[in-house]
This record gives sequence, C-alpha cells and structure tokens, in this order.
Amino acid sequence: MVTDTTTPVADDSRPSLSPRGRGRWLRWGLLAVWGPGLVVMLADTDAGSLITASQSGALWGYRMVLPQLLLMPILYVVQEMTVRLGIVTGQGHGALIRDRFGRGWAWLSAFTLFASAIGALLTEFAGVAGVGELFGVSRWVSIPVATAALLALALTGSYRRVERIGLVVGAAELAFLVAMVMARPQPRALAAGLTSMPLGNSSYLLLIAANVGAVIMPWMVFYQQGAVVDKQLSVATIRQARYDTAAGAVLTQLIMIAVVVTVASTVGTHSGGASLNTVGDIAASLTPYLGRVGGTVLFGLGMLGAALVAAIVASLAGAWGLSEVFGWRHTLNERPNRATAKFYITYGLAHIVGAVLVLASVDLVNLAVDVEVMNALLLPIVLGLLLALEARALPEQWRMRGPRKYITCTLCLVVMGFGLYMVPQAFGWA
Repeated sequence: MVTDTTTPVADDSRPSLSPRGRGRWLRWGLLAVWGPGLVVMLADTDAGSLITASQSGALWGYRMVLPQLLLMPILYVVQEMTVRLGIVTGQGHGALIRDRFGRGWAWLSAFTLFASAIGALLTEFAGVAGVGELFGVSRWVSIPVATAALLALALTGSYRRVERIGLVVGAAELAFLVAMVMARPQPRALAAGLTSMPLGNSSYLLLIAANVGAVIMPWMVFYQQGAVVDKQLSVATIRQARYDTAAGAVLTQLIMIAVVVTVASTVGTHSGGASLNTVGDIAASLTPYLGRVGGTVLFGLGMLGAALVAAIVASLAGAWGLSEVFGWRHTLNERPNRATAKFYITYGLAHIVGAVLVLASVDLVNLAVDVEVMNALLLPIVLGLLLALEARALPEQWRMRGPRKYITCTLCLVVMGFGLYMVPQAFGWA
C-alpha cells in the first residue's frame, strides 16, 4: 500500500461562509472563529500547572514571575503552527504525522500524547477531589459527578457547544486574579524579583523545567489542531485564529503569574519552605492570609474551573490523536454511532481510568510537578515533529519565512534543548 504524501490543498469552500455561517458570525461575533485558542490556553493552566506555580511562588517568590513572562511568546509560536497546519491541511496532528513520516513516527507521537494526557487527567481528577474536600465533599461523590458530567458533555453532538461550555467553565480561573489583588503584592519586591533568575541553582532550574512543561504540553498541540479542523475554519479565518491564540497565551500566563504572585506575597514571604503538594495544602497555607473567601472559596473555584476544562481538553486531545494515528473516524459533530464508536470509547475510557486511579488513592504526592517535568522532557519529540510538519506539510505560501521563521525555530530549539538538559536532573543523575 502506497502512502499518499501529496500536500492537501487549502479549500476555502470547506468552512461555512454561507448565509447560515454569516448568521452565526453575527450572533456570536468573534466566537465564530475564536474559541480553540482560548479553550486550550485555559486548559493549559490546569490543576498540575497551578500546583507547580504555587510551589514556584512559595519556594522562589517573585523570581518565578519573569520565566512566566518569557514563556508567553514561546507558547504563542508553538500553538500558532498548529492553527496553520490544521486549517490549511484540514487534518489533525496525528494524521499528518502518519501521512508524512509513516506509522513509526505516528506511534511515537501517540506515546507522547498518551503519557501527557493520562498524566494530566490524573492531576485534574486529583484537583477536583481536592476542591471537593475543601468544602466537605467526599472524593467518592465529587469525582463520579465530574466524570459523569464530562462524559455527557461529549455526547451533545456539537463541537461548538463543547467549546462554549469549556469557555464558561474555564472562566472560573479569573478568580485567581481577584485573589492576587487580595494578597496585596509589594511592587518594589516584585520589581526586584523580575531582575533575578538564579540559574546556577539546580532546584530553581528544575522548577523552571516543571513550569516549561506546565505551559507547553503535548496534548495542547493535538487538541488545537483537531479543534480547528472540527470547527471547520477556513484559510480566510487564520488571522482571527491567530488573535485567538495570542489572547489565550497572554491570559493563561497572567493566570499563572497571579498564582505565583499570590503565593509569593503570602506563604513565600512568611514561610517559603512550605510544602504545597495538594490543593488542600495550598488552600490551608493561603487562608490565614486571605481569609476563607480568598484562600478557600476563590482558590477552590479557580482550581475547579481549571481542572474541569483541562480534563475536557486533555481527554479530547488523546481521543482525537489516537483516532488519527489508527485511522478511526473522530468528530464531536456526530453522536456516537458505529463509525465513531472507537473515538468515543477512547474518550470515555480516559476519564474512567483517571477517575478510578484517583479513587484508588494512588500516591499523588508530587505527581503534579513530576508530570510537568515529564512534559518538558517530551518536548524535543513534540516540537521536533511540529517544526518538521510546518516545513513539509504546508504549501509554500503558508510556511514561515524570513525573521519569523528563524525566531520561531530558535525559541523552539531553546525549549527542546532545555528539556534535554534537564534529563539528568529529572532522573537524579546530576
């Protein structure tokens, strides 16, 4: 069997610019195009990322703010490539890898996706359980309820509906901005922290690796590329899709910075060595400074929104990606039937496995940071394949060129090199 490696031609007739499509644009404004970028970025600040940000603020204070700012452009250029690849080729990430580089590379990409998605789901369900316990709700109630809701969401038969619900749920993360204001950070100390990055400290470097892994995750690449395909966006919408991605990159990093600053201004100032491994640890540490409203209610609301939207995105990314690699039909725009059964079963099993492992009380101490470091170690594979696809799968007019190409490649290579550099530290070899 010969694999067709010809480049798919961008088809402007594929998306809906019909009268019906124009009506949707008038009703929903920017949400006719915007959504995939915002949703994937809100999911980026998931439970594991927020725990990592909390540990960063507690241990290193304001010195962890600058790395978050530097990750904004890196996050944007990575996800912008997925936008162009998905819209122009009309294919998801796994399908493109399989068609361009063969099944071996597709299997490797599927491994990175599986590892990061399952790791993410474990932290999300652990986050849901932790938030429930803050309010006296047993994990045996909170996790089954969350699992049932997430499974029902995928059965609505509409990608756009899932996206809008994801945006509403993820908007709860804005509570962290309110908590940051309540923490009353000191501008002078914050400014001093922005000028200090102790890169010679191995502990600081390891937390930077965890934050890199918390910001750029393999499942994000698969999700956004699959989302723009399922949303049927056209090449005419690429500019707006880029704005969507840029706005999301800024928003997600502002939320990470809000968490770092909140913890740095409270726990980090008075007890910088505090161990913040769980949702309960963080809430208990913040409450003496922010009160129950700031330390428990706002933090719990933000964490719940982050965990749920990330669970949606990670599981969908996993189901889309594996379906693409194996050639299964996959779309949220059709209810489960014989053709889409494998896709929906994969989506459902991911949630069930994650929920069962957390309910079984698997040791989750430090899991959040470990997962983010693992993501950083997988980045050379993920970004290497992404850059290769950008150079080979797109028609010439849609490829990067000039300074933009060199800047993007440099940023990606820096992150890839950093991931490789952290291998000895991650495994305790240095």
